[in-house]
Amino acid sequence: MSAYLFAHFREKVTPDGEQVYFGISKDGFNWEQVNNGKPVLESTMGEKGVRDFTITRKKDNTFVILATDLSLAYNFKEKYESNWNKVNREGSKYLSKWESDDLVHWSEQELIKVVDDNYGCAWAPDIIYDEENQDYMVHWSSRYPADSSNEMAIYYAKTKDFKTYTQPKELCHKSDTGIIDSNIVYENGYYYRFTKSDFNPAHIILERGTSLTGEYERMPLFDEEMNKLEDGQYEAPTCYKLPDGSWCLMLDFYGCEKEKQGYVPFVAKDISTGKFVRSDKVFSFPYGFKHGTVMEITDEEYKRLKENYPNN
Repeated sequence: MSAYLFAHFREKVTPDGEQVYFGISKDGFNWEQVNNGKPVLESTMGEKGVRDFTITRKKDNTFVILATDLSLAYNFKEKYESNWNKVNREGSKYLSKWESDDLVHWSEQELIKVVDDNYGCAWAPDIIYDEENQDYMVHWSSRYPADSSNEMAIYYAKTKDFKTYTQPKELCHKSDTGIIDSNIVYENGYYYRFTKSDFNPAHIILERGTSLTGEYERMPLFDEEMNKLEDGQYEAPTCYKLPDGSWCLMLDFYGCEKEKQGYVPFVAKDISTGKFVRSDKVFSFPYGFKHGTVMEITDEEYKRLKENYPNN
């Protein structure tokens, strides 16, 4: 692999922001828009908006996108009465799904119900392949039960084909506060799990473990770097390996005006240390990418995306 695709949305006040956008990069540092910075896929089902994407390459070399079924542009003021707590408790129990053989021709949108009505909104799905069990883990954040005082936690379901899913189980929680926005990567025998903690600390935390659903331990050097940031201003971690073997962690900065929000990069020379250093100066974006996932792609796939989603 020698290029990257970033599936994301745009933080706008209009409904076209909560759709599927692609960014591409040859080096993982400098990002380009495609399709004139317009959506490549649009939601016509459920809430008619999608946020918080994950995209993955399946073992058969095809692709799947999963996203939160949510449109704040359409529904925040009236349906949810401008109340985030109401969104968390009463938001969609479905994930939107698209599949493709080539990143250009996509299936019709499907809605996948991953939780029953006792759960709150199914937020921010992420996918990782479970080598041990040879299936995929889809994990997301929810409140359960939705009408309880329980904090948000991370839940998961397993699937082999993205058509049928196991019943959800809890993956992890934090005893003193809620956690959301999980992202898991694998390297040299360890799973590295990033989550956003609401409080204590009010920033991203990193843990690692040798089993996908087993015990994890906090990585203190990561906490040291995160403590340098303003509390409660970063979310939606997505981590990927750069061409030189170092790792980039993108964090979505939302502590500013809506139209200016977007990702901020942090780089670790060795992910096993947990030390990610802010690296804004060596990265560039055409606009503010919002909550999504980076996936490695081939040169051929990069060229195909540029040709089929040109900037006129």
